Amino acid sequence: MLLYHSEIFEKHDTGTHPECIARIVNVNRMLEKQGWIERCTKPNWMAATLEQCKRNHTEKYLDQLHRWCEESAGRVESDTVVSSGSWDAATLAAGAACDAVRRVCRGEDTQAFCAVRPPGHHALRDAPMGFCLLNSVSIAAQHARSLGCEKVLIVDWDVHHGNGTQASFWEDPTVGFVSIHRFPFYPGTGRVDETGTGDALGTTVNIPVSAQTGPKSFLDQLATQTEKFAKKFKPDLILLSAGFDAHENDPVGGLSLQSEHYFEAGKWIAALAKEHCQGRLVSLLEGGYHLEHLPESLDAHLRGFISD
Repeated sequence: MLLYHSEIFEKHDTGTHPECIARIVNVNRMLEKQGWIERCTKPNWMAATLEQCKRNHTEKYLDQLHRWCEESAGRVESDTVVSSGSWDAATLAAGAACDAVRRVCRGEDTQAFCAVRPPGHHALRDAPMGFCLLNSVSIAAQHARSLGCEKVLIVDWDVHHGNGTQASFWEDPTVGFVSIHRFPFYPGTGRVDETGTGDALGTTVNIPVSAQTGPKSFLDQLATQTEKFAKKFKPDLILLSAGFDAHENDPVGGLSLQSEHYFEAGKWIAALAKEHCQGRLVSLLEGGYHLEHLPESLDAHLRGFISD
């Protein structure tokens, strides 16, 4: 497995914000303690280029984001904070996703995990949103298409709907999007009837679940609907927005999952990738804000990846 991790992600200083430096510090400690750093291949990679970012974001927004970071502007959106290190962290996160896609597509490995921050799936083409600055998974999907992948499937199991990712590919039939998320909940999108438009009608699949949904129902619905869509869509590559804030103790999201349920989810999505795209799977860290259960859940997720 390819593993992307860096201390540069600690430069995105958000103070006491839930999406804080301690998240990635604790994740990196777990990766070392549990042997993942020793066990995995750790590529050297570069930050995403402006050209890669512009495939998903407007030039005007990228210029504005860069200025905000240079000015250490603080709160730039109701839920989103930037500091002087945020540009480097966000572009390196997007670069990790693009590098992982490139290496997986050319056969260096079949699986990759990007232990990155800030998260990305709420970021819009022209604005930050919900802790997110650059939509790394969308940038990675666009990069995969530029490398010749005909169909890319994005699966998002963060407790919050990936509205930015959905918007990126709302009219694009070459990128499928499946999201399971708590609803009604932030950001208010992700209804069943949101399915894309034009040639992309039917390439967005939303699975909204209530706050009372149990782990078995959550995982069953995710598997059933994703597998049904994947059989029809026939992806060349699967990208995963891996949020861990559906954990029952998460302070920001929360459903009823325990850390070990992410083992089951990781095993399932690795099997899905083997069935449909020769195992090609790139996972990116999104949400998860409990400083103890996030690294536990992530460890379970990675154990699920390699369980076969």
